[in-house]
Amino acid sequence: MSVPYGDQAPDEEPPTPAVSARGIRMKGPWGPVYGPIDLDIDAGGVTVLRCPAGSGRTALLMTLSGRMRPMSGDLTVMGRTRTTHIFANAALAGVDELDTVAESVTVADLITEQLRWDAAWHRLIPRADQADLARVCGPVFGELPLPPLTEYVEELTELDGLLLRIALANTARPELLVVGNLDQVASDDSRAMLLGRLIELGREQTVITASVNAVAGYVGGPAVRAELAVHNVTRAELIGQHEGGE
Repeated sequence: MSVPYGDQAPDEEPPTPAVSARGIRMKGPWGPVYGPIDLDIDAGGVTVLRCPAGSGRTALLMTLSGRMRPMSGDLTVMGRTRTTHIFANAALAGVDELDTVAESVTVADLITEQLRWDAAWHRLIPRADQADLARVCGPVFGELPLPPLTEYVEELTELDGLLLRIALANTARPELLVVGNLDQVASDDSRAMLLGRLIELGREQTVITASVNAVAGYVGGPAVRAELAVHNVTRAELIGQHEGGE
């Protein structure tokens, strides 16, 4: 089910597709992980995939960002079909299997590491300062206070911790930004602020995220472009398919 992003005038061009998936599947050593899944996601704004948390949803988000290749089906992301090309033009954040950071490091440590990773191998990158903090985190945090450089990750709030992970993943500002899970921010107010920040990023990028819960109050107008219910990502659904002979 899709909730449209405003009304399209009769003479307007149809939205540019960001993702087109037909029958994509993933299988692991212990059986099916997700699929078959069909998806159509328009470019620009924020699209929320509504489905239960778990390995299936994580694998789907990793597939859409070019970190995994589906075992079957057809997938086009931002006009690209090769996984390596999708990877090069997508950022992925908020997926514990990939970007969890040690709690005993500081904000400055993480920003310094990212800046050195982004730089050419021959450049000497000094330890991150306040200007680096503003450059890396400012576009993601927006009007929210930036975390202090000396703050340890374990001392950050859930919201600040996730926004920092997004900022670190998004330094290159690729066309596509995939954010793992809105629900890892437990507070309703903080989750609303997180979604607000993703909406701002969606003015320049295509943002895809996921949630167990509906975000219908934010859908439409300049807020969330669409909310899509995604099936075949849980073990119960996949077992049901197998028992039904599919």
